Order: sequence, then C-alpha cells, then structure tokens
Amino acid sequence: MILIKNAHIVNEGEAFIGSILIENDIISKIIRKGRPVPQCEVGSVIDVKGLTLIPGVIDTHVHFRDPGFPEKADFETESRAAVAGGVTSVLDMPNTKPQTTSVEAWQGKMDMAATKSYCNYGFFIGATNDNLEELKMADYSKICGVKLFLGSSTGGMLVSDGSTLEQIFRDVPALIMVHAEDEAVIAKNKEHYLKLYGDNVPIECHPAVRSVEACYKASSYAVGLAKKYGTRLHVAHVSTEKELELFANKPITDKCITAETCPHYLYFCDLDYKRLGARIKCNPAIKSLADKKSLLRELSSNKIDTIGTDHAPHLLSDKEGYLFSAASGMPSVQFSLQAMINLVDKGFLTIENLVEKMCHNPAQIFRIKDRGFIREGYKADLTLINRDRKEVVNSLKVLSKCGWTPYEDMEFHSSVAMTIVNGQVVYDGSDFITRCPQPLTYGS
Repeated sequence: MILIKNAHIVNEGEAFIGSILIENDIISKIIRKGRPVPQCEVGSVIDVKGLTLIPGVIDTHVHFRDPGFPEKADFETESRAAVAGGVTSVLDMPNTKPQTTSVEAWQGKMDMAATKSYCNYGFFIGATNDNLEELKMADYSKICGVKLFLGSSTGGMLVSDGSTLEQIFRDVPALIMVHAEDEAVIAKNKEHYLKLYGDNVPIECHPAVRSVEACYKASSYAVGLAKKYGTRLHVAHVSTEKELELFANKPITDKCITAETCPHYLYFCDLDYKRLGARIKCNPAIKSLADKKSLLRELSSNKIDTIGTDHAPHLLSDKEGYLFSAASGMPSVQFSLQAMINLVDKGFLTIENLVEKMCHNPAQIFRIKDRGFIREGYKADLTLINRDRKEVVNSLKVLSKCGWTPYEDMEFHSSVAMTIVNGQVVYDGSDFITRCPQPLTYGS
C-alpha cells in the first residue's frame, strides 16, 4: 500500500486537505484532514504537503503518429511527454499509417501500445466512405469511439458521401468525434488565395482559407445529424465564437452533444502568425482575437466540455514553406496542464473547472470505466502539481521526439511534481521511474 498524505485535493467541485490510500492499482481510501488514517501496513508514505492533487488528466485527442511516422513521434516518446505533463490516459487518433479503419488495425495499435506506452491508452476507429459495416460490428466496450473527418486534414481521411454520413450517425452504436470543417468552403477559399498569390500563399492566410464559415457549416451539419438520430457527438477542436452557439450551457449529464477546445486556441490568435509562422499552423486554423476572447470567456461555462490537445508533432523541417506546403499540427501534450493552470491564475476558470474539463468530463463523455475521479474503488491515476514552482519552457525540456513547442520561452506558473498511473509513481517530477499502462475500457 501507498499513503499519499497532506495533499490539497481538488475533485468533484471541491477542494480539501486529505490523504489517499492506494492498494495495488486502486484508490482504497480517501481520508480528509482530521480523520484517522486506517490502521494497516503501508509500504511507503509520500508526504506532499503544499502540493495540489487532482485526478490524472485524460487527453482525449492525441496523434502519437505510431505506426507510420517514426521520424516525427512514436508511442514511447509521446507517452513519456504525456506523463511528464500530468496526463495519465490518452485517446489516439486513427490517421496513422496504416490508417486505423478496421478492427484488425485497431488491435495492432493496442498491441503496440502495450509494449511502449507510459500512460493508459485507447484508440479510435476511423470512418471512411466504405467501412460502415466494420464500424457497426466493432466492440465499443474496448474501442473509445469513431473519429469522423468532415474536412480533409493530415492523413487524408475525409468522409464526403452524404448517404454514408447519414448511416454512420444513424446506425453506429458509438460516440462520434468529428473534425468539422466544410471541404467545399475550404476548396473555394484555397482557389481564391492561389489566384491571388500563386504557390506562395502566406501562412497568415490560413484562418481565411480554413475559415469561420468552414468550421460553422460543418459543425452545424454534424450537430443536426446528431439531433436527428440521437447520436452521441463530440465536436473536436472548436476554434470559433460562432460555433459556440451550437452547444448547450448545461451539465454534462444533461446532454449528448459536447464540445472540445484546445490550449492553442486560447493562447494564440491570427496576430501571432507573423511571429510564429507555421509553428502555430493547425487544422482547424487558429483564428481571430475575437474568437480567442470568446473561447476564453466561455471556459468557465458548460458550453466547452473538454480540453484536448490535438497533440500533432511534426519536425520543424515539415513546417517550412508557404501555406499549402507547410504541415499542420503542433506538439502540446507535455505542457497543456501547465498552460491551463496559467489561465486559472488569470481568472478565466477555477481549478475546479479545470479538473472538470480535463479529468471528469473526458471520463464521462467517453464512458471510461473507473477513471477521471478521485473515488474509492477507482483506478489510482493521480497528478500532483506544485503551484509555486515556476518553469520557463525551452526546447531542451521538450520530450516529444519532434523537439520543439509553440510555448517556447513562455513562463508557466506551476509544474508537475508527480504522476501516478495505476497506483505506481511513473514520473517523479524529473525522472521516469517505471511504466505500468493499462488499456482503457468503456461503459455502455
């Protein structure tokens, strides 16, 4: 048994001083300050006075690029970055090589992660124009959901057939997570800027090509299908003020259509392209200052349900060139928690809100069993944060294989002091101690 004592625990909307007793991989007892610790044989005691203890962060949107892109990332390097950032579980996207569009490909990734991961793991199965039967027959107690691309992005998995889309929303018994950008709008905008600039379209035009209209048209289409068929829908990486109109400001338990945004939409806007160029080029595009301000304003509401990173590493050499040659995507998983705590310190949300959107809601939306909360009988996935230890980010601290971050030179107000996965200290704030990942499982 392990006893973690004197923690400042933040969980399920409240904060209190207490201790956690861990037996094997399970939280066996939560002891509030002033109550007696059960008399039992404890193998080790970890005094964490002054540190904040939250459930392990669940990042439901990562691209670890494994298999197929070993020069950019692999599951070992990116899961190390994840646990160093306080992330204990990840859900990985299907646009790998080969694409995860069959149960066989999904099983191959599960087998791979079992040997390489430092954090718990789950994988989406991807939708295509012709794999409907595969999606209908998949076991969604083991597969976290279906990823659907309504706009083309890295990996070329666009689903464009209207009849197929209707059938996916009607017949597939799973949560659908959608990348929502309208392909026709993007194509029209692209044609305009190619005529204007030739092949040398500046990076700054990215939010005009992958525009507010493109996002809203696709998001509203997906929401309409979900309402029509009663489908569980999670809209990924919401980047615009207008899209927020589509989502209800009510508790997670009262809705089946939910929304994610990402730290980069809260930190950057179109004014930053001149300074950072393709380092902040991602799909959907980072948009206007007004969009950024609206997303920040709604952070404390229930319109935004989760914070996912869309962690998508590329080599910096892939980010060179003009708009249509530079790769889209950026690494984020290592610094997402610290970035969000900075926003807590600036008053955009409370630490309780943060835990809800990065721990509780991901578990509830994806029906992840026995994780996402500090509860007796749940898995002991825990993150300890030092709110008083500042850290300035530089490339030497980046653990992702790509070796860079858009947050370079930024000062974070906190640091990750320890990450516990399935009852074991995997990361102690400076070193990796062990690895004991488990595959995630899902309820009905």
